[in-house]
Amino acid sequence: MSATGATTLPELETPALLIDLDALEANLAEMAAVAARAGVRLRPHTKTHKSPEIARMQLQAGAAGITCAKLGEAEVMADAGLDDLLIAYPLVGESKLRRLRDLLERARVRVSLDSVEVAEGLGRVGRDLGRDVEVLVEVDTGLHRLGRPPGRPTVELVGQVARVPGVEVIGLLTHAGHSYRAGGPEERRRVAEREVLDLVETAELCRRDGIAIGEISVGSTPTARTGAFVDGVTELRPGTYALNDTTMMRLGIATEATAAARVLVTVVARPADDRFVVDAGSKCFTTDNMGSVPDWLVVAGRPDLHMDFLSEEHGVGHPAGGGVRIGDRLQVIPSHACACVNLFDVAYGVRDGRLERRFQIAGRGKVR
Repeated sequence: MSATGATTLPELETPALLIDLDALEANLAEMAAVAARAGVRLRPHTKTHKSPEIARMQLQAGAAGITCAKLGEAEVMADAGLDDLLIAYPLVGESKLRRLRDLLERARVRVSLDSVEVAEGLGRVGRDLGRDVEVLVEVDTGLHRLGRPPGRPTVELVGQVARVPGVEVIGLLTHAGHSYRAGGPEERRRVAEREVLDLVETAELCRRDGIAIGEISVGSTPTARTGAFVDGVTELRPGTYALNDTTMMRLGIATEATAAARVLVTVVARPADDRFVVDAGSKCFTTDNMGSVPDWLVVAGRPDLHMDFLSEEHGVGHPAGGGVRIGDRLQVIPSHACACVNLFDVAYGVRDGRLERRFQIAGRGKVR
């Protein structure tokens, strides 16, 4: 993708979300190849792109199904004909249970949980349908967000959930989001290995208690390429790998060339020699990592330009020896692709500097 020049995609008004199709396709193929070599299923997380079209590309590249962050995302994917879904989120409340019941009438849906209370609600849905709702019990392997600790605390919960009529415990699930805080590749490798081993060892304890655990589902782009090859894992759920961002670049997992998501912006002001302003702010990028790490946003192809801060509609940066003029168009790689994509209605697929297709971000705002 061409990253510089005032003629960059002149047919598009800015700011606009771009997706480099060559990078996207290569990213999808690479992770699918990792899963194939490891002999595990790939169930990518669609929260990164929120697009049924990209989800379909992931399936065509070799994914076995998809993961959704919220019920609303899953409904969007099912509406587009995708019918093997994991909702990696506990569903609470009668309205959501009614929606889940409807969704189960047209798609295979698994749900993750970490409490008996959620299992009881899902059980009512299963009994209404006359078939068990498949559930995965989430385990806390270090992120300290959802799930009980591995070992006996989780085994006890699995036993309690398995006794709820209308649900079937099919596996254990975790998300090693703490891998983003790893101090380097070696620490990240240890996190990836521990992520799987914690689940495998817990699953063995469950089996000793008479509960068969068939699925060991792990997820996180930073750990996927290591965790896939740890004995016992059956399923990978990375998400960010599809588009990548400056966080993945900082971790050494992605490069500028594999960062498929860019925001096309226009320089709208040069109020001082040491400052330029573009027409995209926090409503396009979010403020994730702003000011906390160097090069939290990267101007693609322009190492001489650096972004300093955002307000709602303005991005402010400074040149380091390079020239930039009002009217110049730049492509800026976001710090958090998932949050950035959720701020746009449409993404533009680009190849060799030319607009090739449009992706509707149909899951945008589907947070319920």
